[in-house]
Formats: sequence, C-alpha cells, structure tokens
Amino acid sequence: MADSGVNLEPAGTDDLEEAAAVFMRARPRLFGIAYRMLSSATEADDLMQEVWLRWQTCDRGVVINPAAFLATTTTRLAINALQSARMRRETYIGPWLPEPVDTSADPYLGAERGEALEFAALLLMEKLTPNERAAYVLREAFDYAYAQIADTLRSTEPAVRQLVSRARKHMTGERRTPATPAAQRELLSTFITAARSGDMTALERLFTADVTSLSDGNGRLRVARRPVVGLLRVTKFLTAVSTWLWDGVDVRWVSTNGRTSAVLRRDGTVYGVLTVSASTEGIDRVLWMLNPEKITAVTALPDSPTSHTGLPPGPGSTRQDWVAGIR
Repeated sequence: MADSGVNLEPAGTDDLEEAAAVFMRARPRLFGIAYRMLSSATEADDLMQEVWLRWQTCDRGVVINPAAFLATTTTRLAINALQSARMRRETYIGPWLPEPVDTSADPYLGAERGEALEFAALLLMEKLTPNERAAYVLREAFDYAYAQIADTLRSTEPAVRQLVSRARKHMTGERRTPATPAAQRELLSTFITAARSGDMTALERLFTADVTSLSDGNGRLRVARRPVVGLLRVTKFLTAVSTWLWDGVDVRWVSTNGRTSAVLRRDGTVYGVLTVSASTEGIDRVLWMLNPEKITAVTALPDSPTSHTGLPPGPGSTRQDWVAGIR
C-alpha cells in the first residue's frame, strides 16, 4: 500500500466527486473501526473528517487499494487519538462510560462480526494498549489477515499475532459468557420494572453477586460519582433512588451497541440512557449514561412503538429465549 502524500496539482470536480464516492462507500467500515478504538461516536465522527481531508489531499493516483488505504489511515489516526483521549479522561468527574452508538440499522456497525462493540467489551478494551486494541479490533471484528494488520501497524506478522493473543486472553479472562440479545432485552425490561417499584427481592434475583452500578454524569448533580459494587449495595442504592428517580419518567427503547437500551425521559425532556450488561449468570453491570453531551445521537432516534411496560422490540424476545439465555 502506498503512503499518503500531498498532490500539488488542483483536483478536478470529477476527480473529487469520485474521491467522495469512494470515501462514502468505505465510511461505514471506517466509522466502525474508529468507534471501536475510541468508544465515542462523537470522536469517531471527528476522526472521519480528518480521514476525508487526508484522502482529499493525497495523491490518489498512486493508491492501489483505496479501501485498504482508508482503513489504515483511520486505524493509525485512531491510535493517536486514543492516546490523547485517555489523558483527557483522567480529569473526568466520576465513572467514564463509552458513548452509546445507534446500531438499529447495522447491528455490527460496519464490521463482519459484532465483536468489540458491546459496552462490556469496550470497557475491557480500555485496559489494552492502543496497538493491542487496534490489532484485536481489526482481527476479531473485521476479520483482517495478520499480514494486513502488520502492514497497518507498521509491524511484523509474528508481533501482531502476539498482540492479538494477549488481547484475547485479557478479553476472555475477565468476561463471563454474554447473555443472548433476547435475554438481555428481557433482563433490562424486568430490571426497570423492579427498579421503578423499589422491589429489592426482584432486583436481587436479577443480579450477579458482584454486580456493579456505574453512573456517567461528569459531575452532574445527583449522579453517583463512584461505582456501587456488590449485590446488597446496588440493591439498596436502587431502592433508595427509586423514591425520586422514576417520578414522571417514561421509557423509550433503542438499539445501541448491538443490545437494547432505554432512553429515560421526564416531562418530555431526556434525562439519560440506561442499559445493563448481562451474562448467563444475570446482570453484572447497570450502566447509567447521564452526561447530556454523550447521548445526543441516541436520544435523537425515532420512538419505538412500545411503552415502558412493554418488552423491547426484537426477534426472539420470548420467555423461553430469556430463560435459555440466563441459565
């Protein structure tokens, strides 16, 4: 693959139109790479602008494989952006959670597989080095050959194999068997019903022993600034906030990161986005995304034709599927 360079000759209108067409065809995949690297739809969109500028100004005549060139450019820029993003997150107030992304139209978000997309996976990937994360994303989600990844990372194939191997061990070693999408949908619906009423017994039945509640508000008033850990503590916390949190709140179901989430609205105004991460043992994380700057894209999605008491839409969301998914 040729390195990018600046073409000093002014591009014609037809040439730029063709460049734009090539870029737009590749954009879903490029965005999927960038989002999985940065865990932020906003930052991924910003990176798309940078990739387009580089594609617009490079000497495209020497690029043999435009799609590979664009993917390599995206990955390398994302590695640099991730290093800067991690420094900014050190000053974030309270727990930091990935920014939810709409997956209603494309459950795999531009990839061959839905790997490295769920909230649980994104949180685990925060502990990987940028190069480990890039190698893992390209291999597991986009099915890149090791030689392609080596070219992208300016590395060798044996070194890339080691990067992927270390990343896989970390991801599988710290994660339980995920619940099926249908099971996660019903667990979320059942959780909201129990949380609204403050039913401690019902909540306890849904949780794993080490369940954690994480609230991302970046200092927002009345948002927990520390993780709440353990079945008893999380249950008591949810029971306590049930006396005021759910007053006047209605729920709208959306598809984010390949799973179901709930948009919480009070008096027509969006309060936050809520989802649960679940394994075959039950709910292990309750994720409250309450920073308004990070949920704009999700809250703008069209309404689902269900009420807060209905099961979120989705194929196979039956009681039998739910039971099979959590056993």
